[in-house]
Amino acid sequence: MSLFYWMRNDKVAAARYSADFDAGHKWGLPGLKNCPGCGATWSEAGHEYPAVDLSLIPEHAEFEEHRPEPLHEFLRLQALVRPLAPPHAELPPGTKFGPLEGRASGQFGPFTWLGNSLMLIRRDALDGLQSAGIRGLLGCKTELRFRQKTPPDILELQIEPRGLLHRDCLPPDLDPPCPTCGRQAFRRPDDPILDLASLPTDTDLFRLDNFSTMIIGTDRFKDAVEQGGWTGISFRELPVRS
Repeated sequence: MSLFYWMRNDKVAAARYSADFDAGHKWGLPGLKNCPGCGATWSEAGHEYPAVDLSLIPEHAEFEEHRPEPLHEFLRLQALVRPLAPPHAELPPGTKFGPLEGRASGQFGPFTWLGNSLMLIRRDALDGLQSAGIRGLLGCKTELRFRQKTPPDILELQIEPRGLLHRDCLPPDLDPPCPTCGRQAFRRPDDPILDLASLPTDTDLFRLDNFSTMIIGTDRFKDAVEQGGWTGISFRELPVRS
């Protein structure tokens, strides 16, 4: 059985590079305002689909402003983008689409992070991982604006939610998801456990469906990164439970 690792920004490695960027995705679903089921106004981070091009629909300008919308309007916009998204994508409030755009400068390492949930990769590192047979890597062009004459080739990995945290590491009194909007709020457990039955077997890199800011890699991914000498990721092995 594969081993699984929670992957985050290696801040020690990042300090060796001068990369600096201020960027966001071109389009996004709005947040949800005052859900009629649970009353929450919310949006979710970690659902990012940079390969999805909303310029293909006439209404793409409606996805450029960050704002909360009532349920009926959110569902209308969600329905417009669903045909362009991966078939299994849940598309909760706050889901982002299209290339990462903004300003950037400095030297980028093999992996550079925006927070702990958005991973950028240099082209040479992506090519090396793909040559090593790592599965499920989708590198998407960014629209970062560099000052230097020969900017680096930086891509964003589209990392989709595919697995779950095990029920044993969640609060025992956790309420079920809202039947109207699907929201289920809880803080990340200090000692995460992965649910074996939910984990994908066809990719070496994925997010968690019930905590989408957590990025998980297999031992195959970890070994390839370390053998390639590519820095920027810290790995924490997580237990798996049936």
